[in-house]
Amino acid sequence: MYKSTVFHLLFLAAAIEVALSLREGDCEVCVKTVEKFAATLSDDVKKDTKSIEAEFKKFCKGTKNKENRFCYYLGGLEESATGILGELSKPLSWSMPADKICEKLKKKDAQICDLRFDKQIDLKNVDLKKLKVRDLKKILNDWDEVCDGCIEKTDFIKRIEELKPKYMGRSEL
Repeated sequence: MYKSTVFHLLFLAAAIEVALSLREGDCEVCVKTVEKFAATLSDDVKKDTKSIEAEFKKFCKGTKNKENRFCYYLGGLEESATGILGELSKPLSWSMPADKICEKLKKKDAQICDLRFDKQIDLKNVDLKKLKVRDLKKILNDWDEVCDGCIEKTDFIKRIEELKPKYMGRSEL
């Protein structure tokens, strides 16, 4: 009787652990951003949680799109409503891998793992005329470019065609 109860409890604990662990593609923004941030840290900074938090706030100032939203959720931006930077800085100081850090962050705030990177548009093979204006605007935004006076779809396409050599290089065209 006792052995079967212990066995059932161990089996339940293992099932819960598997359910909570990340699957392939889960928390992609979290994992990539934590890895990218950790790569910027020196060995001295990695030992001190307060230094890690200060560096993360600096790192977040230069982020855009989904990475910026991730920083917002953790409290790395001035306009962040809450802050759970300690859940990032402590495991980083212990040299915990990014996916394990993201598992811990997911337990604190599930929306951190809901972030997904936008699909990249292959400009070499795509017909710009078939894209939506929203996608054309996203291409320009990713390049940090604007389209002054663009009203119609053809205006955006013309602007992208003008900028393609600058951002794609001659060999890629």
